[in-house]
Amino acid sequence: MNALNTERIRRDFPILARTMRGGKRLVYLDNAATTQKPECVIEAVCDYYRNHNANVHRGFHQLSEEATEILESARARVADFIGAGSPQEVVFTRGATESINLAASAYGAAALRPGDQILLTVMEHHSNLLPWQQLARQTGAELCFIPGREDGALDMDAFQQMLSPKVKILAMTHMSNVLGTINPVRQCIAAAHSAGARVLIDAAQSLPHFKVDVADLDCDFLAFSGHKMLGPMGIGVLYAKRELLDRMRPYQTGGSMIHRVALRDAVWADVPYKFEAGTPNVAGAAGLKAAIDYLEAAGMDRIFQHEQELVRYALQRLDALSGIQIVGRAAHRGAVIAWHMKNVHPHDMAQFADQEGIAIRAGHHCAQPLVVRYGFAALSRASFYLYNDRHEVDALADVVEKTARFFHGL
Repeated sequence: MNALNTERIRRDFPILARTMRGGKRLVYLDNAATTQKPECVIEAVCDYYRNHNANVHRGFHQLSEEATEILESARARVADFIGAGSPQEVVFTRGATESINLAASAYGAAALRPGDQILLTVMEHHSNLLPWQQLARQTGAELCFIPGREDGALDMDAFQQMLSPKVKILAMTHMSNVLGTINPVRQCIAAAHSAGARVLIDAAQSLPHFKVDVADLDCDFLAFSGHKMLGPMGIGVLYAKRELLDRMRPYQTGGSMIHRVALRDAVWADVPYKFEAGTPNVAGAAGLKAAIDYLEAAGMDRIFQHEQELVRYALQRLDALSGIQIVGRAAHRGAVIAWHMKNVHPHDMAQFADQEGIAIRAGHHCAQPLVVRYGFAALSRASFYLYNDRHEVDALADVVEKTARFFHGL
């Protein structure tokens, strides 16, 4: 397998040519929060507004036809990228957060009864925790949590013991945005199905970095965001099996999602349109399609291999420093590293990095229960992508060491 040409890739991203804080080279290591955009994605969004802007589906003029084609070709591209059975299983949303809320509201509210159980993991992002919290309150269902081991891997023995006919929904992250842990979702899905549960996978942190095939996984739902995979903000996807979409009631109502409306009744449109009320984000869909094209041209396997080499090197560099505690040591992991420095607040760590032009993140990373479980209020986090290189890992390690010297007098 040929290695990624990171130097060439970086030229595709205009923002990476910027300098920060008095001429420092931008070192962008906040990819778990959002990724930068290649020129082709920016141009796809601009081209839509320059040349094709119109509302979709109901127009009889050329611009409307072009806009509809852009939206539906993007839907087909997404379906192909994730291995969906048809484009009708792809619902466009504003992002993974809305996708999970849609599934919880449109499927979960009708599927759950008092005493039923919703099974989550302890490492969920708030976007895959809070919707289920609210649903449990509304339905009388019980939230249960698969514990994690100290190294950040799931306790699979505990998971197997927790499965019972009471479990109706398993909702879990594919990859932790804090620990970097890549969960064995195929195994979990099969076990949950054997117990009669439906499964939602939060793929916001996995789909951008390695191949994810919904048919191979056999998940019932899968959610992800465009902006974490080189695409625009404000566009995301809920994949769901057609049989479930057909049974689910709309999440929102209004324009574009109806077949017929009378004053006191309405007939909903077919899937996926009954879940896409209002004017869709056609420009975002165009940008998402361009992002998928870019990722596949680079090669998902090559992207994953590149990131694996980066994270191994980063762990090696950070482990050589004193006073640093890496949080998350699972063997199967993605390109995310979270750490705590003794007697140094992560916000100070992030500010020191920023002064060197290095963008990292500090806080609870929208996974507060997980961070608290490890005994911290906040952590520093670096996350890598296809345009990062070993020189940037060295820059990160150097600023971490510099911060330690300042606070510890080393």
